[in-house]
Amino acid sequence: MLEGIYTETILNFPEIRPYPIQPQETGGVTLGSQAIYRYSLRDSDYPILSIVDKISDTEGNTIPAGHYELALSDERDFLILMQTKKPVAIIPVFKVEEDKEAFNQEHDKDYEKIKKKEAKEREKTNKKRAKVGMPPVEDKIHMEASIEYIKQGGYYLLKYERGTIRAWGAIKSL
Repeated sequence: MLEGIYTETILNFPEIRPYPIQPQETGGVTLGSQAIYRYSLRDSDYPILSIVDKISDTEGNTIPAGHYELALSDERDFLILMQTKKPVAIIPVFKVEEDKEAFNQEHDKDYEKIKKKEAKEREKTNKKRAKVGMPPVEDKIHMEASIEYIKQGGYYLLKYERGTIRAWGAIKSL
């Protein structure tokens, strides 16, 4: 019981880093130097949407089942469905929301001080990681995409969420 409590509370300290300060060595091979880590593709900048069944409209256009990236246009009036960075469909957006509380928190002076401190620590860690050829540690942004079929209207509802912005779009189907 004591061990579980200690483990949960120790991870709440900001000084604890999820990545080691220097790469660990196991069996003579430096962690992160293998080709699977060094030459792997970066994570996507957009949330991933998995479509299980193909979607077709009245004009005969279809979107095959698969995994797609969902991006919001700069004007925030369209969602762009992309596969391997090539647009497959452009979906109109009918609602956009921005989380004002999270936006205000990001511009709070105390929060900015904490972020600067974390950035300095991350910079030190990234320098050490660069010496051994490991990719730098980057900030993670909350991203989520989902699709749902609405029987009453006969359309697919797409939800896009990235950082503090949420958007909803719709695809009319057969």
